[in-house]
Amino acid sequence: MANIGRNLEQVRIRMAEAALRAGRDPGEVRLVAVTKTCGPQAVLEAWDAGQRDFGENRPEVGVEKILQVETGLGDYRPIWHMIGAIQRRKASLVIAHFDWVHSLDRMALAERLSREAVAAGRTLPVLLECNVSGEMSKAGYTLQGWEHDSAMRERFFSEVQAVLALSGLRVEGLMTMAPLTEASEETRPVFASLRGLRDALREHFPQQPWGQLSMGMTDDFEVAIEEGATLVRIGRAIFQMEQI
Repeated sequence: MANIGRNLEQVRIRMAEAALRAGRDPGEVRLVAVTKTCGPQAVLEAWDAGQRDFGENRPEVGVEKILQVETGLGDYRPIWHMIGAIQRRKASLVIAHFDWVHSLDRMALAERLSREAVAAGRTLPVLLECNVSGEMSKAGYTLQGWEHDSAMRERFFSEVQAVLALSGLRVEGLMTMAPLTEASEETRPVFASLRGLRDALREHFPQQPWGQLSMGMTDDFEVAIEEGATLVRIGRAIFQMEQI
């Protein structure tokens, strides 16, 4: 059985060391504990160990867990991040129960989330999911090679402009997933590409903060932090491993 408190401590140490190697303040990097493979009790253990941000992949499964966790916590509430694909018909669940969305990947979903957020009287922080690796299995806006493809950039910037015009949403930055690999260093170009895209968006849309980069998981979060990640999504190293 995983020692969640010890694993969290070790992950945080590694996060801080990666930030310092890159000349960054470790406080700039936020840990999202991904709870898709564990139950409410593991979330409560992580909460007791000081963890406050949690991520779920599926709205309907996540909502059931969220309600159980919040019953256990009483007056306290974690910050919940939706990090997986969202069907439009599940948008109301996301608006009702999640604090952040990392996986906005198309205009139709943006419009649905916008309508639901406005109806609920809230503003939802969102990240645009970008597929900069080119893997067919990955979701997100298709942006492999955006650096050298002006037509691709213009199409994306045009859609971004339309998303920014929607009420009820606040675009905070970008998210990506790197290919699975045994050599974490191989993911560096993917993370660097997302950071470069964020910088290009800052120039094109200077009125937006573009402060967040959600990238890096258990096998590659240190490289992601070195390349500028502000949010790392880690599950297995916290909930499934005796030690890392």
